[in-house]
Amino acid sequence: MEYMILIAETVAHEQYAPGTAEFEQYMGAWMAYNQSLMDGGNFIGGGRLQPGDTATTIRRSGGADTLIDGPFVESKEQLGGYYLITATDLDEALRLAAAMPIDDAALEVRPLAFRSESL
Repeated sequence: MEYMILIAETVAHEQYAPGTAEFEQYMGAWMAYNQSLMDGGNFIGGGRLQPGDTATTIRRSGGADTLIDGPFVESKEQLGGYYLITATDLDEALRLAAAMPIDDAALEVRPLAFRSESL
């Protein structure tokens, strides 16, 4: 079964400057996590998103669309990235998500209802 792991972060990933030891350690943990998903045959796809202030939200109401600059999230957390994985069941998907090297975040694990390979 396929699952989406949505990463809602409270701390920006830009907290470490590229080229510093802290950044290398931070990225090393993510590279190791990614490799473990690939080695286990669980990785389908994923990506990191640009900061929330680069978002544009389409708010649809009554058949009319309104464009809003920035995220339209009523939370201190913002969607920071995602993983699309395959797992035998929800328990395995939760274990894989829990292994993610991140602090101060909410990880939503949700089964996919449908995904078209041809789109």
